[in-house]
Amino acid sequence: MMSVPPRYAMIACEILQREICLCVARSPRVVDPRFLPKGLHDLGKAGMSARLQSAIDALDASRYEAILLGYGLCNNGIEGLRAPRPMVVPRAHDCITLLLGSKERYAAWFEAHPGTYFKSPGWAERSSNEAASEPGTIPSQLGLSWNESELAAKYGAENAKYLMGQMAGWTQVYTTLAYIDTGVGDAATLQARTREEANRLGWTYTELPGSLDLLQRLVDGAWDPKDFLVVPPGRTIKPSLGDPIVMAV
Repeated sequence: MMSVPPRYAMIACEILQREICLCVARSPRVVDPRFLPKGLHDLGKAGMSARLQSAIDALDASRYEAILLGYGLCNNGIEGLRAPRPMVVPRAHDCITLLLGSKERYAAWFEAHPGTYFKSPGWAERSSNEAASEPGTIPSQLGLSWNESELAAKYGAENAKYLMGQMAGWTQVYTTLAYIDTGVGDAATLQARTREEANRLGWTYTELPGSLDLLQRLVDGAWDPKDFLVVPPGRTIKPSLGDPIVMAV
């Protein structure tokens, strides 16, 4: 009698949709992914955690041996999640680690190139203004989706100019826009789009190869404790200082 491969459910950010679908197609496991909007990052810790927990609770857990999370710590948005099956989460602060293949490579790049803002196929394809216009998100509450005339109508012309300047101030933190080429999507078009954005912002443009290694091992069930946290049923996820990044409590 032939053995049945393990079956996993997966809750992941839509930013990783192309990469995860490729990894799932190559995996010997059976993986059922569900992708959630990238705007969850902008709901704040409590809002993001609530949406993720709702997605986990909606699963028929009896069908699966484990529940995979296609997220990093993401500003503590995965803190407090629980599941009736083991949950598996990469030891990563955010999705850039998942796109580069390891937390060590991410740290090495950031140390050598401070002031880098990253784009990937998913980030380049999906409008950065979606979160700002979605009700309830932090950018929406702050008015980041408004133009100067809308701000002027609400706060006056002088205040509008000041607010526009403040909202643009975050760009001064960065000097480089890096496109992570993960080998999916229309690379030439997405690279050109990202290069144009860098020129508009006055930043240096660069490209670096991505790696699907971490995501592939996640869906393959190759969960090295150094790179993945397995959370037993009845326990939850908590941020950890230092290299572990996340722990089960």
